[in-house]
Amino acid sequence: MVLPNANVVEDLMDKKLVETEEGYSDKDESVKQSGFNIVHKTTDLNINNAGREEVPSSEKRRLASLDVFRGLTVALMVLVDDVGGIVPAINHSPWDGVTLADFVMPMFLFIVGLSLALAYKRVPCRISATKMAVFRAIKLFVLGLVLQGGYFHGVNDLTFGVDIQHMRLMGTLQRIAIAYLVSALCEIWIKGKDDVVKSEFSLFKRYRVQLGIAVLLTVAHTALLYGLRVPDWEYQIQTGSTSSAVTGKTFLSVNCGVRGNTGPACNAVGMIDRMILGTQHMYARPIYSRTKQCSIKSPNYGPLPTDAPSWCQAPFEPEGLLSSIMAIVSCILGLHYGHVIVHIKDHKKRIMQWTIPALVLLVLGFIMHFSGMHFNKVLYSSSYTCLTAGTAGILFAGIYVLVDVYGYRRLTFVLEWMGKHSLMIYILAACNLLPIFLQGFYWKNPENNIFRLIGIKS
Repeated sequence: MVLPNANVVEDLMDKKLVETEEGYSDKDESVKQSGFNIVHKTTDLNINNAGREEVPSSEKRRLASLDVFRGLTVALMVLVDDVGGIVPAINHSPWDGVTLADFVMPMFLFIVGLSLALAYKRVPCRISATKMAVFRAIKLFVLGLVLQGGYFHGVNDLTFGVDIQHMRLMGTLQRIAIAYLVSALCEIWIKGKDDVVKSEFSLFKRYRVQLGIAVLLTVAHTALLYGLRVPDWEYQIQTGSTSSAVTGKTFLSVNCGVRGNTGPACNAVGMIDRMILGTQHMYARPIYSRTKQCSIKSPNYGPLPTDAPSWCQAPFEPEGLLSSIMAIVSCILGLHYGHVIVHIKDHKKRIMQWTIPALVLLVLGFIMHFSGMHFNKVLYSSSYTCLTAGTAGILFAGIYVLVDVYGYRRLTFVLEWMGKHSLMIYILAACNLLPIFLQGFYWKNPENNIFRLIGIKS
């Protein structure tokens, strides 16, 4: 009897570990390849519509730390949406600076990238995978249009429908759809030919083009943000009440004529959105209306001060076109963390590959911030991208150690469940569909709904 070589056994065990973590199993699998013919001796392995190899869900083991991280982000989103109006310290920053709420969107994008690296580890058919990625991105974008485009009028208004001429075109889900599509195409089409990654350098070499794209996008965003000249512009607001017979429109002008300005009124991000989307398709309640210049109750929304500048009531899209370029970068940085899971098997090496880049990003972020390129979620500044990606990387590494290395699954059971149902929770909670649905059932008068019954003023 001939014993197998120890190195061969170790390689097979390492391969089994990685495939199990990603949802792949070699149970009862025997594959023979001869020329261009591949024969599978088992029906366990399937090719799904996205061109990825899959096995039945019963044989997959999800990466628990990823679900927990996603669930934590969803919980954070619900917290800041519901409590942010009461506690301004955790609400979105009115302009420069970051708060707890400003970490939610980049973390979602980071998670999308991380998940894509696992989903597209094996891509037998790039054409099929591309078609499915495009189809999923379109579905997500359309869902965002319905949920955030103005179709649902509000929690307390039992009406629906939207004038397409004033429909909001961009939003949270739309931005995620764009970042998802670009990152998925990078993962499907742009990576090195060598499948074997033997060192950290070879990992970088395999995905150097993807990282190069992230650098180019960052340079392009920075060049446009600081290089474009923003001319004077104007917008119109409706005067009078919609229920009043006397209504009209007033035009307000904003004086700019500057280059490289990152203030609320004269930045390139807003200019590009006004030129391409049009103010009628942008978010009508801008975040900067909570600044001291625009609200006497700052950092909350409030009445305008007597000396408020003319731009305070102008629409501004927080998920705009130029700022979405850096959202793609956040997603590509998440791809790197997924690549570490795919190619590196040792826990310590994985943690090192996550924490070192995360710390570098944090340092870069603070250097840029104190050099004048301030943290800004609305503009999605480079410093903000580095700060949030670095924070996400360290947080994910900590969750990985807690959940997947030491196995503390019971402590994070609720977050893991939320992570597995994140889209459903987002639609019901963050998009107010659940309260709208519940208020749709009332007794005689719309005010007599379930919220009034349990003591919540609707």
